[in-house]
Amino acid sequence: MFDKVRKNLEDKGFKVTVCDTAKDAADYIVKELDGKTVGFGGSVTVEQLGLYDKLKSQNSVYWHARTPEGKTKDEIRALANSAEVYILSANGLAETGEIVNIDGACNRIASSCYGHEKVIFVIGKNKLAPTYDEALFRARNIAAPKNAQRLKRNTPCAKNADRCYNCNSPERICRVLSVFWSKPMVGDFEVVLVNEDLGY
Repeated sequence: MFDKVRKNLEDKGFKVTVCDTAKDAADYIVKELDGKTVGFGGSVTVEQLGLYDKLKSQNSVYWHARTPEGKTKDEIRALANSAEVYILSANGLAETGEIVNIDGACNRIASSCYGHEKVIFVIGKNKLAPTYDEALFRARNIAAPKNAQRLKRNTPCAKNADRCYNCNSPERICRVLSVFWSKPMVGDFEVVLVNEDLGY
């Protein structure tokens, strides 16, 4: 099912690895990153793969969802931002090769664009959409409301979990959009496609 998107991502300069299961993806990433410092963006997919626990025995791992006692989330985000490798998912992936993310604090978007030796997107088959417009629609109207609900935000989309209301709530999590039209000029970027539903 990934033949078209794989070719388009590779044509745009990304390395692409396809895994049948979440376990296969986690095992592959752990093997690839032995000894590296690793930062994570906010990601249900990363949680479902168990990557934090799998990597922490052999790597220095920074994730604000696992903030150690005595540290703040902002301190951990800064450490993640300076890690050798950054791992995140996507809110939408077009078969034409565009990777779409929407962010609130924007540490995830900022870290995905520049500053690391390597960036790895781990993306389940449920994030795939035929076109860029449909991937953007998915990010705004499927992923964002579910994430707002998960984070217990006081927003219309979290309350109704049906679509983006383009609200002006102070708790709005949809603040910045990023689209990878192609691999950035600097750095190693890999997309790990997983033939399972992962995250939102």
